Amino acid sequence: MSVEEAAGLLAAARRVFVVTGAGMSAESGIPTFRDALTGLWSGCDPMTLASPDGFEANPELVWRWYASRRERVLAAQPNAGHLALVRLEGRYEDLMIATQNVDGLHGRAGSRRVLELHGNILESRCFREGRRLEERELDASRVPPSCPCGSHARPGVVWFGEALPDGVLGEAAAAVARCDVCLVVGTSGVVQPAASLPIWGRAAGAKIIEINREESEITLAAHVVLRGSAATVLPSLVDRIAAVRNASEAS
Repeated sequence: MSVEEAAGLLAAARRVFVVTGAGMSAESGIPTFRDALTGLWSGCDPMTLASPDGFEANPELVWRWYASRRERVLAAQPNAGHLALVRLEGRYEDLMIATQNVDGLHGRAGSRRVLELHGNILESRCFREGRRLEERELDASRVPPSCPCGSHARPGVVWFGEALPDGVLGEAAAAVARCDVCLVVGTSGVVQPAASLPIWGRAAGAKIIEINREESEITLAAHVVLRGSAATVLPSLVDRIAAVRNASEAS
């Protein structure tokens, strides 16, 4: 299957829905959650570091773990794949990105319509109230910082056993149900409910294009499969869409 086929589908589309996973940010130097369990953190249980119970049991440990990950995210830059999606967005009346990544790189690259399915690691929320906290509200003299209500602040990400942020899944499901093409980039297709979005799109009539270095749980459902990294394949694909459209207009 070729870039030509994928470009043809995208050139004919009016509405596009994009699902991105860890492979999208890999070339920005951001490790996956489990890949980050190295060095001082190599002996830690993921459930201790990424669950409400783990946070209640040892909030300082969990906060320091996420602080180390935040530093990595802040040092990273959007890669060519992120920038290609910004270019792609400008070609459509309706393009939405739903990302499983918590690094905020799509927004930093310039994408305007981004659903952060698993939250954002650079944000903080009140552990008791769940609301997002502004920097000025945090008492940074404590670890973790505290909310004005007296509760701990926690990272603004979705932990094991937690529901997605209010309204996000419904908005994503509505968008994928109306799209002509669903572009799935760098995700294993294992983590639910995000993994179901392309399947719902296909059931509603969308064409599925997968970009991934290796086979995933989405591969068998895809109409076109492009093997390679997001940073390499996406820019080439976006360039090819322009060429296909220009050829069509010329004829």
